[in-house]
Amino acid sequence: MNRMQVCTKLFSSLKLMTQSKVHLTRNMCATATAGTEKYQFQTLKLSTPSPFVVHVEFNRPDRMNAFNRQLWTEIKDCFDQLHNDPDCRVVVLSGGTSKHFTAGIDLFDMMKLGQELGAIDEVGRRGRLLEGTIKLYQDCISALENCYKPVIVAVHSACIGAGLNLITAADIRYSTRDAWFSLKEVDIGLAADVGALQRLPRVVGNHSWVRELAFTARKFSSDEAYTQGLVSRLFDTREALLDGAVKLATEIAAKSPIAVQGTKKNLVFSGDHSVQEGLDHIRQINMLNLQSEDFLTAIMASQSKETPVFAKL
Repeated sequence: MNRMQVCTKLFSSLKLMTQSKVHLTRNMCATATAGTEKYQFQTLKLSTPSPFVVHVEFNRPDRMNAFNRQLWTEIKDCFDQLHNDPDCRVVVLSGGTSKHFTAGIDLFDMMKLGQELGAIDEVGRRGRLLEGTIKLYQDCISALENCYKPVIVAVHSACIGAGLNLITAADIRYSTRDAWFSLKEVDIGLAADVGALQRLPRVVGNHSWVRELAFTARKFSSDEAYTQGLVSRLFDTREALLDGAVKLATEIAAKSPIAVQGTKKNLVFSGDHSVQEGLDHIRQINMLNLQSEDFLTAIMASQSKETPVFAKL
């Protein structure tokens, strides 16, 4: 048997095996719906606009989605759970029905923290309380980055302070044309401490611009955000924004979850490692993923001009 005959036989075997797996996968996915009713949050609302796409909305419209302690912690709990949810492949995060995407830190909630600190006389113990609080809030923002599922943020109107920190941890950022942004912390006597100073320079690649924003807390428009690379698309209305975000999420959700999540893992890892370390990391990922049924399914679907359907991960 010559090499061509071997290749033909192997291809035929792969085709039969993959067709069987595709049939099984279609049956597995036929009833696949991301049941968001299992998520119980007060400051967030979850829904499923498309198969395997979870829409997370801020749900504090009376406070313009300002970040209080409950919202901070529910963001972390939500994305930690979505990370492991096989019914979720992509997340869209929006400001819901609020006037703004978010007004930033809830100052009333900060006053409560101030009261807690005031009840402690010793400076070391006050510092310990603040350290734990800051670490908790840092972890809440990082939950978007640590979630293996791609996170698409849809920003409308104002995105202030904590909100700007938050969106830098997302994978893709869209906004309406009327959106505006501010790294607000210096205006309330703080240095931003939950991620923007670390992530924003990597996101946009313009350190001078980032330092200008961080030192002045000035407002900047969606056009400026688009020009600098903070957001990748602008939309005329909030409805068009959400439609665009869900459309992109639906497209990504149709891809192999093994491939997409492996891609995000390596992109995040490579962000603060050398090129060689990034290559070593993806090699370790793909030495397993190239043996997955998703790889065979995608190859065979490409050959047969069919739309591949992938099992839950």
